[in-house]
Amino acid sequence: MKNSIKYCYTPLFVLTLSVALLMSASLALAKSTDVKSLESPQAESITKQQVVNLNKSTFEQLITLKGVGHTKAQAIIVYRQQVGSFKSIDELMEVNGIGEKIVLQNKARLSI
Repeated sequence: MKNSIKYCYTPLFVLTLSVALLMSASLALAKSTDVKSLESPQAESITKQQVVNLNKSTFEQLITLKGVGHTKAQAIIVYRQQVGSFKSIDELMEVNGIGEKIVLQNKARLSI
């Protein structure tokens, strides 16, 4: 009797495992499709053309700047909160991790 119970659970286990694997594979495929659609040349050109106001921009807008990731975007926001509004674009170099190179790469997109 114990052997018959054991054999009943094996197909159920295999079926459950198969369904779980199919679901995770389809989720992974959906995520990769979403990322590819966001990285299209059209979306990239739109992002490059947007002007980013240093005093009003959100975290999401700041990370669109070349050379600015999550950490540097957060540092810009913290600087704004502690020091106040930027008075010039060059003042951005006062933010920890932001140098002259990043400012020059983004100068055409930055505003006060």
